[in-house]
Amino acid sequence: QVQVVESGGGLVQPGGSLRLSCVASGNVFRITAMGWYRQVPGNERELVAGITDGITNYADSVKGRFTISRENVKNTVFLQMNSLRPEDTAVYYCNVRNLVGGDYWGQGTQVTVSG
Repeated sequence: QVQVVESGGGLVQPGGSLRLSCVASGNVFRITAMGWYRQVPGNERELVAGITDGITNYADSVKGRFTISRENVKNTVFLQMNSLRPEDTAVYYCNVRNLVGGDYWGQGTQVTVSG
């Protein structure tokens, strides 16, 4: 069993910042990739940022504003979100993949940019 738990969402004004955290625990084996996705009602889930073997990638809409980082020892990934915009409002999900084909999701954390 693998558990993926996100935290750090909330309500923030435009231009503000939030930091999301995600911890993978249990029988994670060897994690190869971690990433953040987001979804708004009626839309498909989209990739926000990912990190694989230290290499990061970002959606064009968040480049220069969001930063993904990982603490390998703690199976933890972070998403630092700066200069937030109302269009960043969504449920943010953490995704974890491992060497044996495991693909795990957290329950999601709500980010609302309004004010």
